[in-house]
Amino acid sequence: MKTFCFKLYKSEHNAKLHMQINAAALTYNHCIALHNRYYKLFGKFLNQNKLKKHLTKLKKIAKFKYLLEFGSQAVQDVVERINKAFDLYFGNLNRKIRCSPPKFKKVKRYKSFTLKQTGWKLDEDNRTITINGQRYKYFQSRRISGKIKTVTIKRDSFGRYLRLLGDGRQKF
Repeated sequence: MKTFCFKLYKSEHNAKLHMQINAAALTYNHCIALHNRYYKLFGKFLNQNKLKKHLTKLKKIAKFKYLLEFGSQAVQDVVERINKAFDLYFGNLNRKIRCSPPKFKKVKRYKSFTLKQTGWKLDEDNRTITINGQRYKYFQSRRISGKIKTVTIKRDSFGRYLRLLGDGRQKF
């Protein structure tokens, strides 16, 4: 896998990305709360497929409209991140390694969300990317080689960055 990292130009549209990252943080915290509650009640690890189905049902409730801010695959990626973290936690417990379970994150400190197959379209000629129906310009500092598989929108203290993950093979 090859990673390309580009900076998005400053724009009014970036506020929408900011809201989407905040929605991903709220989703993360909600899933952590569900995991904690489920473990206290049943003493078992919550299955990620059940959690994904639960989040799909929550989208219809007005209180959880923030789940509609970003794509369904991004919501699934948040669940997969949490599942990986809990797998690591329980694996470390089995190996007698001292660690703590995944914890809540402050919304302003949550950094990114990932779009896998849908929700984005790359236009290399114009140096624009369309994310959830909104076009963003980015500074292309080098040529992109290979086929892009995933897009990660990452927020840091200096601005927003776009990360493109590809397989490194040349396009034909």
